[in-house]
Formats: sequence, structure tokens, C-alpha cells
Amino acid sequence: MASRLGGFIGFVAVSAAAGVLATVAITPAIALTSMAATDTIGIFEDLPTYLEIGELSQRTNIYATNTDGSPVLLASFYDENRVEVAWDQISGYAKNAAVAGEDRRFYEHGGVDIMGTTRAILSNLRGNDVQGGSSITQQYVKNVRINNAIRGLTDPDEIDKAYEAEVAPSPSRKLREMRLAIGLEKKYTKDQILLGYLNIAGFGGRVYGIEAAANYYFNTTAANLTLAQAASLIAIVNNPEKFRLDYTGAEINGAADGYSQNKIRRDSIIDDMLDQDLITQTEHDEAVASPVTPDIHQASTGCASAPAGAGYFCDYITRIFQNDEFFGPDEDTRWSTFVRAGYDVYTTLDLDLQNTAQNAINEFVPKSADGIDIGSVAVSVQPGTGKILAMAQNKDYSADPEVLGSGANYSAVNYNTDEDYGGSSGFQPGSTYKMFTLTEWLKEGHGLNEVTDARKPATDWGAFRDSCNGGTVYFPGYNPNNDELDNGQFATALDNTMTSRNTGFMAMAKQLDLCEIRKTAESMGAHRANLLRNTDSESPEYGQLILDADGKTQYAPLEQGAGSVLGTNEIAPLTMAAAFATVAANGMYCKPIAIERIVAADGTEVPVPPSECSQNVDPKITAATEYALNKALTGGTGSPSYSRITTRVPMFSKTGTTDDAFATWMSGASSKVATTVGVFNASGFVNLRNIKFNGIQAATLRHNIWPRIMEVANQKYGGDAFPDPASELLRGQTSDIPSVTGLSYDQARSILQASGFNAQDGGQQDSNLPAGQVSGTNPTGEASKGAYITVYTSNGALKTVPDLVTPYNSVAGAAVAWTQAGFSAGNITPQCQVTPGGTGKPTAQSVAAGSAARADTAITLTYAKATCP
Repeated sequence: MASRLGGFIGFVAVSAAAGVLATVAITPAIALTSMAATDTIGIFEDLPTYLEIGELSQRTNIYATNTDGSPVLLASFYDENRVEVAWDQISGYAKNAAVAGEDRRFYEHGGVDIMGTTRAILSNLRGNDVQGGSSITQQYVKNVRINNAIRGLTDPDEIDKAYEAEVAPSPSRKLREMRLAIGLEKKYTKDQILLGYLNIAGFGGRVYGIEAAANYYFNTTAANLTLAQAASLIAIVNNPEKFRLDYTGAEINGAADGYSQNKIRRDSIIDDMLDQDLITQTEHDEAVASPVTPDIHQASTGCASAPAGAGYFCDYITRIFQNDEFFGPDEDTRWSTFVRAGYDVYTTLDLDLQNTAQNAINEFVPKSADGIDIGSVAVSVQPGTGKILAMAQNKDYSADPEVLGSGANYSAVNYNTDEDYGGSSGFQPGSTYKMFTLTEWLKEGHGLNEVTDARKPATDWGAFRDSCNGGTVYFPGYNPNNDELDNGQFATALDNTMTSRNTGFMAMAKQLDLCEIRKTAESMGAHRANLLRNTDSESPEYGQLILDADGKTQYAPLEQGAGSVLGTNEIAPLTMAAAFATVAANGMYCKPIAIERIVAADGTEVPVPPSECSQNVDPKITAATEYALNKALTGGTGSPSYSRITTRVPMFSKTGTTDDAFATWMSGASSKVATTVGVFNASGFVNLRNIKFNGIQAATLRHNIWPRIMEVANQKYGGDAFPDPASELLRGQTSDIPSVTGLSYDQARSILQASGFNAQDGGQQDSNLPAGQVSGTNPTGEASKGAYITVYTSNGALKTVPDLVTPYNSVAGAAVAWTQAGFSAGNITPQCQVTPGGTGKPTAQSVAAGSAARADTAITLTYAKATCP
């Protein structure tokens, strides 16, 4: 090795007059001409000949599904705007222009153009413009080495360092490129090398490869490039910054001077193509005579360009790639892969529903309004799969700070999703959250027709059961009113649901366990939208995210106080839609998914995060939940929406309104589509009942938007019948009602409560019992556990009718007994009945003995005589 190195140094010294470039040029020339081996040749031969051609960075595309099932591009993302194409997808003009303009002896040399390199050296030595002399193969080698060096890097500084190392001028780099070019030519055909070159070459800015260049500069494809267009693009490769065509306002090489620099270079290439008999004279003359007319079409990069208002859904897709460890060990790696891999990402978005949802919001809710930071969303999920079918919002999506500052109609925050998937901390869902208490009520064996004491207490609701917090908890002073309802009713659980009675649900929660209500909500996917942070204002880490043992972010836990029953947890609309989809899927919860499939640049399938579905609630329970919520839709608070739907399939829903109507909601589903719609204060506190848009109260707009979406959903997907609820879940738990007749009211109430019932005073009624004693109850027999039993007491107004027949042989004796029992003597009427041998003994009375009757009751007493007067 020492002798070889010495020979090479000597060779360099001999070549000093010609400079280092001579060394670079002549050494490979010796190698190629197979001259006798020298030390210099030995060094060159020791250089590597194998070049790994790594995958090129390509743009990733996100697609939705059109009505006919065809994909629709939402947006593209890239570090390098490139689309690799095959040989037959490139115009012959582009191939010939590359050869004529960059390497006219490409099909003749073995990787290094000795004549071109020597000419470049001599030109440079004469002081002319610096010429590179690199063949197409050498240029390809250089670009591949750059691509290989930066592939996988995510840090910008590391990328710049790796790039500079590959382009820094040095004899050793030039020799290495030549050696690799020779090796490449032995492995690949000329056409394969030219194809690789056209796919990897830079065309200015972030545009790489002939296909993306044709798209960007001329709004066409590489296959359809004209001669003039092809030559203009190849001209750019020679000096991308000088000859690019997107500086339209530039004084030199801009629209004003007809892109003069590009045209000069373009026409020179066209001349070369004619000289080499690659085109005809006519083709030449027509192309040279044509002006340079770029038609710039920026590739759809980023979500702001997504159609159908799908920018927020598009943003959600990008955050899946950033957040989900399925796609890589850390966020930088995941994102780097996403923008370079050339994926085609096919999503679950249904443009029929998306367009409907977005158009409905656009029609009824403004993007901004004076005096209120108005927000509105609509999100639809498919029960049984978790596929997100629509995700609309009343704001225009942008992540550009300058654009965001230009108007209140823009936002980067996705109101539909959790904080780490769109920046929103969620919203109180109001009474839509009552669905979880209703479900827990049924799980505990209660029935929809069980009666609750929905009367508002004087002070607060007292003790609640909470097995997670010591068994019993109190919320002093917590005493919510009903929204637009009276506060003094006994009502069934079904009626509480249909009318969304707050006091009724408080009464139901009193019979349940607040901890179990929370667990039921969690089993249906409910969770807070905001991430868990340090809330200790005295701590230096105040406000910082709290990570779990694996260093991952985690959601703030669901609150389970009495107020949570009425929907005070901040939850994302997407989460609520998935929860209602759980009921529609007969208790099967499916975590929302947005990606159907991913196809790599080479056409192979890329694994996607698996669908996570589990049977979390007994279908028997959800059948009763569906029944109650169907009644709420068709005859309860949801009826304004139901009345606007003409294509009706079995559906259910629950409305929600927060305190002071800061937010209003409508969540519901068929067996095929679950939809949540909200109109709310995105920030601030303005009562939506005091705001109107186009003459419609903002608090009622949910009833305009939700039915629009479900109408289309029903038309497209239909809907199956829900199972009938079990009779015991309609009736609830039952027990025998103890007999309390003859007792005092207080004694009766104590016995009924001990038997699991509630007692209510029904007042006095006519009875033959002494005044004040219990005369009866309603109902009797058996009733649902916890039911209210009405207790009636006697007013003593009735008398017991005596037996006027058996003990007496005459009417006179019976009459005495009648009056002694407290009845009026004038109201007894004897009636003779001819009977052979009759002696006057009473035989029948018109009012039964032992019955109760008023003192003025009239009675007929029949007696037997042989002859009657």
C-alpha cells in the first residue's frame, strides 16, 4: 500500500501544472484504457465500486373516499416534492433533452466521459467559466450518495452537515464518484441509470424528479411534456436557482423578460438535440419559436388545501403519524418517515357525509361573530368499527401563524378531538353525559319505569355512594335546577331521560355508585380531552405535563362528583360520538380510527394500527338504553331534530345544554352512523339563548345541523332495528308491597322504607276505619324496587254495614241494628217477597254486610211473607 500511495503522490506532483482537476480526470482515464498497472491505478482500483441505491424521498398523499368509491386527494406532505415514475411514464423529449444537455456521449462511455472531463479541465485552466465535466452517471452517483447520507436523519443541523460532506469539492470525492460510476454502469443498463437520474434530479426549491417538475412548472405529467417544456425542465437541472421558472416577478428570468435565462439554456439544449439527430428541424424550429410559459401548480402540501372543509380531519391524520408509536419509536422518526416515504394514505372519511356536515355548519353557524367566539362541530363515527366518517368545523383550517392572525375565521385548533390530536381541551357535553348514568342504572337492575323522587330538595342532595372515595361523599349546597322544567315532580327513569330532568338524574344517582357511573363511562370510551398537568401552583413544575412510568402523556382523569352526572367533564365531541356508537353497536366499544390502509411507493401494503373493539357493555343493557333514548328522540327533547328527518330508520339521541347555555349538543345514532353536533363558546361565556344567527336562536341550531347529517346517513347506510328491551329492565326490580292498613301514616312509611320502597302521602279518603289510620295504598301487590307507594289515610266518614239477615227474624229487629250501626233509620226500605210459609224474616239486603258506606246510604231489606200487604 505504501508504494501505491507513493506512486499516487508522485503522479499528483507531476500533474501540478494542470492542477488537481487533471489528477481527477486522467487517473480514471488510465483505468479505463487498461494501461499497465501503476501505483496510481492501484489506488483507484482500491476504491469501492458498489453503490447502494436507497429509497428516494417521495411525497405522501392523504385521500378521502368519493361517492363512487374513488379516492380524492386531501393533501400531500413532503421534504422533497417527488413522484417516482417508470421509464414509459416519461416523454422521449425529456430523455433526449437530458442526454443532449447534460451528457451527449452518455450512451457511448462507460460511466465517465473522458473527453468531456478533459475539455472541462482545459476550459477551466484557460480561465473560462468553471465546467464540471460530470457524466449523467456521475451526477446520479452524487445525488444517490447525498440521498443515502441524509436518509433517516431528522435534525436539520445533521442533515446540513451530511449534505455538505457529500458535495464539498475534493479530489478524493471526485475519484470516488468516478469509480462508483464505472461500477454502476457494470450493474445497470443505460436506460435504468437515466431513469434513476431523472427521478432523483433537483429542479429548484423542493421539487425533485421529472414528474413533480412537470406537475409543478407546467401542470402536466412527465409523459405529456412537449419538446419545449422538456428542454426548459432539463435546463433547470443545470443550475436550479438560476434557471427555475417560479420566480415570476424577477427582473431577470421572470415573466417580464420571458424567462430569458431559462429560454437561452432551453434553446441551447434544443439545438444540441437537433445536432444529435434527436429531433427534426421542424420540431426544433417550432420549439425554439415558442415562448417559455410556465403554469405553476404548487403541490397540495399541508392540510390547509384540503377540500370539503376536511382540513381538521387531515390534521388529525398527521397527528396520528406523529403520536402513534405504531409508526416508529419517537415523534421525529415518525414524522420523517411520513413526509419522505411516499405513502398513499387512504382514510375513513366519507365525502358525502363530510360535505353534508360542513355545508350544514356553514349554513347555520358563522365562522366568526361580534361579541362571541362561536364554535361548532359535527363528527360521525361508524358503530362496530370506529371509522370516522365526517369531521367538520365552522372555522377555516390553517397552521400558518400569519394566516391565523389575519382573521377570527381561521383556527389551527381542532375542536372535535383531544388536546394531543388537535389542541383542544374539550367541552362540557351537558346532558348527553346522562347516557352513562342511565346505562349504569340499568346495569344495577333498575328499570325504566321505576319512579324517582325528582323533587328538588330544600338545601342539597345529601350523601352519595362513592366506593372509590371512602364509600360516602357529600356535596354541600349542590342543588341544580331543571332546565325549563318544574322542580317538584315524581318521575320514572324513562321520563327523566325523555325530558332530560336534572333532578331526576340526581335522584337516580343517589341510588347508584358515583364510582361505577364513571367506570361505565370509561368502558364506553369516555375520557377527559385535556392532558394531565401539574396543578400545584406552588410547584416549580406547575402547568407541566405529568408523564406515566413509560414517559408518555396521559389524560386527566374523569371527575366523578355529583355534578359530573349532568356532564361537567370536558370531553371531545369525537369521544362522545364513539360512546353513542357503543350503544348503537349493542355494547361494543371501538376506538375511533381514521386510516383504512396505507400503500407504499412501490405498491406494497403498509401495516396500519389495528382496530381496537371490545364488548364492554351487555347487549341486554344497551337494548334498554336504546329504547329510552329512542323515546327521547321521538317524543322528548330530541323531537325538534326528529321532526326534520324524512328518511327515518331506528335511531336514538340525547340532547345536552350546559349551565347558562354556553354549549348545546345533540348526540345520537342509528345502527350504522353515530353523530355528535355541538354549537358552543369556543372561548368565553355567552348564553347562546341570547344570540341569533339569521334569525335562529344559536342554542337551537343543533336541531338544524344534526338532522341534515343523519338524513344523508340514513339514505346512504340505512339502519337496522334495535333489540327489544327486556321486560325486567322496563319494570325494574320488584318486591311485595307490605300491608299497612290500619296503621298510622308514620308507621306505614317506616315499614315501606324498610322494604325498599319510598312512601308519599296520598291524603285522606273515605273509609270505615277510624280517622287517621291507613286505609290503603296505590299500587298494591308488588312494585319496582325504589318505587314510590302512595299511602292513603281514613277520614272516618264511612260505616260498616251490619248483617241484617242472619241474626234477625223481623224487619223491626234488623232496623234497630241498622240505626245502631250509625245509619239513618229513614234510609232502610222493607220489601216484601211472597213466600209460602214465610213469617216475615229478612232474606236479603241490597248493600252487602261488612262493606263500608256513608251514613246516609239507602238500603233495601227484603223479607218473606205468605201474603204481602
